[in-house]
Amino acid sequence: MSTQLQALPHRHVLTLPNEPSAVRLARETAEQAWVEWGIGLRHPTVDPALLILSELATNSVRHAAVTSPKVTVIYAASRDCLAFAVHDRHPYQPPLHGSVTASGAGGLGTVMELVLGIGGTAVVRADADGWGKSIWITLPL
Repeated sequence: MSTQLQALPHRHVLTLPNEPSAVRLARETAEQAWVEWGIGLRHPTVDPALLILSELATNSVRHAAVTSPKVTVIYAASRDCLAFAVHDRHPYQPPLHGSVTASGAGGLGTVMELVLGIGGTAVVRADADGWGKSIWITLPL
């Protein structure tokens, strides 16, 4: 994790069974945390952030649950930055920046269009042992 993300004053970690209900719980927890941190749910970054979070959590449920019985969501924020990550223990690291195609965006393509459209960043970080990864999203507030 970068020093910038570690410096964000607000932080929350949620670990759930890697099953379909995790997507809803990850979104609900995001909404609760962000409101507690003073980020209103009507802020223009919130709806895209929730869609991105839902897509990443859904991908973990669909593609990683066999090797990763748990999914962890990390939430962080400051006055001008919203960051979150979805972590699982599946070794595959998807290419994020090649995900947007001319035929339309689906899945990670949608994630990247949203992230880039609001001036954010996305990065995949491998676990030290190579058997898991986190997809980190950072969005401006």
